[in-house]
Amino acid sequence: MRYLISPCTVYTGTATLPHHAVVVNGDRIEALLPAVAAPHGLPRRDGRGLSLCPGFVDVQLYGGGGVLFSVEPTAAVLTKLGAYLRRHGTTSFVPTMPTNAPALMTAAAQAVRAAQATVPGLLGLHLEGPYINPGKKGAHQAEFIQAPTSEIVDALLRETQDVLRIMTLAPECIAPELALRLRRAGVVLSAGHSLATYAQATAAFNGSYLAATHLFNAMSGFESRAPGLVGAVYDHPAAMASIIADGVHCDYAALRVSHKLMGERLFLITDAVDGSTQGAYRFHREGDYFVNEQGTLAGSALTMPQAVANCVRHAGLPLEEALRMATLYPARLLGLDGEIGQISVGARADLCLLDHDCNVLATAQGGDWQEN
Repeated sequence: MRYLISPCTVYTGTATLPHHAVVVNGDRIEALLPAVAAPHGLPRRDGRGLSLCPGFVDVQLYGGGGVLFSVEPTAAVLTKLGAYLRRHGTTSFVPTMPTNAPALMTAAAQAVRAAQATVPGLLGLHLEGPYINPGKKGAHQAEFIQAPTSEIVDALLRETQDVLRIMTLAPECIAPELALRLRRAGVVLSAGHSLATYAQATAAFNGSYLAATHLFNAMSGFESRAPGLVGAVYDHPAAMASIIADGVHCDYAALRVSHKLMGERLFLITDAVDGSTQGAYRFHREGDYFVNEQGTLAGSALTMPQAVANCVRHAGLPLEEALRMATLYPARLLGLDGEIGQISVGARADLCLLDHDCNVLATAQGGDWQEN
């Protein structure tokens, strides 16, 4: 179907275009043009003069909307999760399985494989672990942490290589040649749950690692005589990092300082979970976050538009930059920035209409427009 979205302020990812229109043709963006120059006769979706941005891209989340993939890794759960995320403007996502029993890690890969043909925006699987440092396990279960060998990594790739998109692992806990094997298989490696020294982390970023997972959380911090993983992220010219903008996982001042240092290398994740009383990961909500049975911080209650709004309201970032942190920059991490995460001619028609408070009023996913 071909239709017009107008009038709106279009945040393309590279420019802010007031009083503009977007022409959608099928699942692609056909044109961007001033609203006054929009073609007549096309079916119209009312932009109401509000903000139109790319659909959000979330590369780390576990659940939401009453389901928790990390406890129940099934295609049915992914279907429900995808529908929930779409209502909140997230049109591309990578569901995450934390360090868990091998059978559940395998089930997660099987679920993603089964669901990809029918769940729009499902980009693959993020395995957070099991090759992490027990000293920075956070809410992860120590009994499931593994020391990787060549045989273990080969087995993992056999089971997951068609769906494994991202893997969080501790650089000091896996040999560089094994990390390189994962990277050559197309897996995006992110350093996390790690006690890596500055030197170890820098070597990782000079090698196979593209990013760090949830900056500050579950990693060696920045100290005067031990800059750690945080220092290596700040100092490396190419290392990206995700961050959880809920004011709980890190202070908003830390977010603002990190953005000043990192710029386009810093991007948003929700790290969202949901309540659970079953399985190895049992969470309950405390205010705007979740904890496990031991009271350890275990995940956020964020949606991506809330994370964007927090960046603007509490960290003082411009709206256009906060939107890029939730769209263009994570798309770059995955090598998909020509396809998703921006509004440009030929890109996928994944779009989100926001009001002035960052509430999602409508979402287009592959051109399919739905109003909330």
